[in-house]
Parts: sequence; C-alpha cells; structure tokens
Amino acid sequence: MLEIAVTDQDEIARVRVSEDELVDMVRDMGAWQGAFLVVQRVPDLPETYAQACPEGDGWTVEHRAGSPSRHYGTRVPELERVAELLLGWSREDADWDAGAEWERIDFGPDPEPAPLELPEEDGASLVAEVRNLLAAGYTTLAECAELAEEYLVDGDDRPVTAAQAKQLAERLWLERVAEQRTWTGETDPERVTRAFAALEAAGITARENFTCCRNCGHEEIGAEAAEGSRGFVYFHSQSAEGAAAGQDLWLLYGGWDGSERTTESVGREVVAALAEVGLTARWDGSPDRAIRVTGLDWRRRLVG
Repeated sequence: MLEIAVTDQDEIARVRVSEDELVDMVRDMGAWQGAFLVVQRVPDLPETYAQACPEGDGWTVEHRAGSPSRHYGTRVPELERVAELLLGWSREDADWDAGAEWERIDFGPDPEPAPLELPEEDGASLVAEVRNLLAAGYTTLAECAELAEEYLVDGDDRPVTAAQAKQLAERLWLERVAEQRTWTGETDPERVTRAFAALEAAGITARENFTCCRNCGHEEIGAEAAEGSRGFVYFHSQSAEGAAAGQDLWLLYGGWDGSERTTESVGREVVAALAEVGLTARWDGSPDRAIRVTGLDWRRRLVG
C-alpha cells in the first residue's frame, strides 16, 4: 500500500491505496467532467501534495513541495502519464518528476512568520489543547488550525489570527509526526481498529471517535447501521481524549431491537473481539454497564 491519502471531486478520501487502485482512480478521472484528484502524504505534511485535473485536450499535474513558492505544474497529453507521475510522487521515487516540463506557478510570497503574542498562561493552555487533540490521533491538520484559532475567542476578542493558528498547528503537527516515526509495530489504537473491523464484518456497526458524547452518539449511531447489522459499538471523542491521557477507553454498545438479551450478546462479542487482538476489557456482563478497555498505551498514528 502507498502511504498516501487520495481525495476526489466528491470529497471522498481513500487512505493507503495500492498502486493499482491509484491507477484506477486516475483512469476514472477521465470519465467525469470536472473530475480531479489530490494526493497527500500519510501522515499529512504541511503544504505538500500532488494533484491532477483535465485541462483542454490534455491534463494538468501539479505538486507543492512545502510552501506556496515551491508549487509547480506541467501539462501532459495522456492519462497514462498522469498515473506515472502520481505513482512516482506517491512512492517518493528520486526521479519521479524527470521527463516533464515543469513551470513554477506563482502563488505570491510565502507567508511571513506570525509569532504568537499571548499571556503565558493562555499560550500554554492553547498549546496543551492542540497537543491533546493530536494525542487522541483522529484530527486533521486543518482541524488543529481551526481549534488553535477558536480556542481563546471571547466574544469579539480573537487573540489568535488565522495565520498564527496555522503556523502553530503546523509546528505541533510536525512534532507529533516526528515522534510517531519512532514507533514500531502495531499500536494499541491500531488493535482497536482491527477489532472494530472484525465486529463490522460480523454484523455489528462499529465506530471510532464517533460524535462528541454519549447523548449525541446514541442519537446518531442508528444512521450508521448497515443492512443486516444486529447492533452497535462505539466510543466518542471525549473517551478517545481520555484514553490518550492514560485513562480507560469506554465503549458504548447495544442491540438495534433494544432488548437486554441482544445488548448483552453484542457486549460479549465486543469483549471477544478485543481479546482476539490482544486487548484487555473489563465488563461485568451487565447490559447496563459500559465496556472498559484497560492498560492502553494510546499511540494513534496521525493520518491527516
């Protein structure tokens, strides 16, 4: 699998596609008017991406290499060549851009540094909040920047500008990316994902980081149910943040028919799926009690 995320004109993002899948997506792009593809690294890196779209009787391929001043484009006549360029970029081949006539596209000067000028307590609180979001692992770079801009807003007082928020988010994001590159092997959050995938395949709707709280989760989980699903399990964002802070991960579950018997059956299946991937669950068997996943080392790799 390629360490990329590919987004198309329908804003559907696919993560870690294979080379064949990327080629198929390029070919599909040729069948739709207004189609395009944007390819990003996994994890996402600021101002780093490649993209392609139709233009006239050919195709435009562009890539940005870390800043707006390093944005280049080329025209190619055939989709096969588009696929070659995007594959090379995705694999990080040393000579991926060879043989094309690249021109720099002028997006103006790079943004000037925008240092934060906040009271020490506010600055520390803001940095801690963004780091908490990153530690949970389900955020994007854009969401980090949005949090940084909005966190200290008080009425009409907006002490952090969009530029300051973006630069802070990018700095903290890259710190976390550097940290996760030192991790080896499967992490506990990846085991949770594997257990949830098995539950989904077995007919239990399973969602990670689903909504903000229990009330919203129980209201919205029904819309996620696939045909033939018998029940559900999920944890919300507050639970994910708690796990990142060293607490247990609380799983909420139930049967679609609302019966205690079905809910208890779903609970047993959830505990078994967790055990299968090497995780420890605490549950007394009561359909009224949440399942707690204990002893977690929460290191969820960012995607972006």
